[in-house]
Amino acid sequence: MTAVEDTPDATSLMPTLAGEYYTSADIFAAEQERVFEEMWFCSVRSADLETPGAFRRVTVGRESVLVVRGRDGALRAFLNVCRHRGAMICTEESGQVKRNLQCPYHAWTYGLDGKLIAAPNLASLKDDSGADLDRVAWGLIPVALREWLGYAWLCLADEPPPFEDDVIGAVTERLGTAEAVGHYGVDGLALGHREVYDVAANWKLIVENFMECYHCATIHPELTEVLPEFADGLAAQYFVGHGAEFGEEVRGFTVDGSDGFESLPGLDPDQDRRYYAITIKPTVFVNLVPDHVIVHRMFPMSADRTVVECDWLYAPDVVAAGADTARSVELFHRVNVQDFDACERTQPAMSSRAYRNGGVLVPAEHHIGDFHAWLNERLSLREGRRPVGH
Repeated sequence: MTAVEDTPDATSLMPTLAGEYYTSADIFAAEQERVFEEMWFCSVRSADLETPGAFRRVTVGRESVLVVRGRDGALRAFLNVCRHRGAMICTEESGQVKRNLQCPYHAWTYGLDGKLIAAPNLASLKDDSGADLDRVAWGLIPVALREWLGYAWLCLADEPPPFEDDVIGAVTERLGTAEAVGHYGVDGLALGHREVYDVAANWKLIVENFMECYHCATIHPELTEVLPEFADGLAAQYFVGHGAEFGEEVRGFTVDGSDGFESLPGLDPDQDRRYYAITIKPTVFVNLVPDHVIVHRMFPMSADRTVVECDWLYAPDVVAAGADTARSVELFHRVNVQDFDACERTQPAMSSRAYRNGGVLVPAEHHIGDFHAWLNERLSLREGRRPVGH
């Protein structure tokens, strides 16, 4: 398995985004509109909604969205807004309804397929032409949903971009082929552990941190013990999609390098004893190791707050047997805490005059410049927006 890599210039520095990109409510609003609401957004682990009527409420950009398991077993998504007077259908983060979704304001009631099925005096209600209400047309507004890697991905755009290009394409860019991630059987793995982190930092600081390893030798002692090349300073691999090899004495991807579990079936030989990391824009990280997979989903809440849900996924028999996953969970939990502490340390300085024009990227971080250029392109319709580094 190979990855597409660029060789960074050996000496040059590159400008970063200006500080306002991480603090401005206006820029965050533009990101909600042009990034989170126009791209595929990983929302819910499909297995979390096992039975008909199970639902999860998620925030995508400026919208509240319901993801619901239907009576036919299919997952569907709808805007969490009653068509009558706009009340929120569900205020709970998750739950289970017995039969239907009902607005608590005036009792307009919707099937799990989104169709309007009941309302007070519904039989006497007419549309503006005098005809009976169209139960489908006046149902909940659907949101595009695609299941992949065991998660429900949503897109609010009227015409969603090709999933194969924007999502699966990110895996191809990192791993060389779209099929490489399939060897891990992610959609068939079981949830072994979940942590939710409420991070007082802009979502882009978290993405940028994940994309580089220049900081690894400074703040990740446990990780660099397992992956020694991450401790090489400027020489550290800068494009983690290539697959960092475990240290010679390391037996597993655990906090102390001790044994993990049997490798997932189907892995290629060059996927054994290696760590692969994938960034799927805008808000997903996928971490692949031989015996488990770690998935981060980010929910940007404001310019200076991001909620991150992190799932540790294992072979179903490992979870069913109640195996002790603490050592493998602890390794990346420490990495997460270390990373998020660094991002929270950085966030206050984004409003400093010292960062008014931004900072610099060293050669090992140059690929972050591509992320900045991508973001500027997404926001390019905003009049007066300055280009990167100005």
